[in-house]
Amino acid sequence: MKLSFRIGSGFRFRSGLAMMALIAAGLAGPASLSNAATASSSDALGPHDSNAPVNYEADRIELQDKINRVNLSGNVVITQGDLTMHSPRAVVAYTNNGSMQIQRLDATGGVLVTRADETARGDVATYDFNARIITMVGHVTVQRGTGDVQHSGRLVIDLNTHLTTTDSGPGGRVSGTFTVPKHDQKAP
Repeated sequence: MKLSFRIGSGFRFRSGLAMMALIAAGLAGPASLSNAATASSSDALGPHDSNAPVNYEADRIELQDKINRVNLSGNVVITQGDLTMHSPRAVVAYTNNGSMQIQRLDATGGVLVTRADETARGDVATYDFNARIITMVGHVTVQRGTGDVQHSGRLVIDLNTHLTTTDSGPGGRVSGTFTVPKHDQKAP
């Protein structure tokens, strides 16, 4: 099943299946960097249209009207603009005050997020649509291009400021590898 919709649009649903169009994008939630030291910050993600339509696909979709939640399972693929997320499971929370608005998306079971030549992997990802913040936690690996790699406990992407922050999480450290430009070495 594949549907798309525009975030924040005020359309009304005629059936429970149509409401499945709520299944939005990406990943993460409010960033709380409370106990871990910030290790790295950059403008890695660059501009992202967090108002772009969101498309999703899954093997199974379960609508839970009474608690304003939609569960996706099996080969979940969610896209927004040039950002794509793959995971085994995702849960979408929404509000319904005359029109339905996505509030948060939580993906679990091993999450892969891609954009251009960047990839991020982690155990869990949350996308807070109100704060416009994506957070990945648990064994996070970010790769840019073919050589730059970073390992951390948590990755936070602020779509408002385009600032990406990583931290070690409890008891760990951030580590990584940067590529170096190749130069011809001449004998002395």
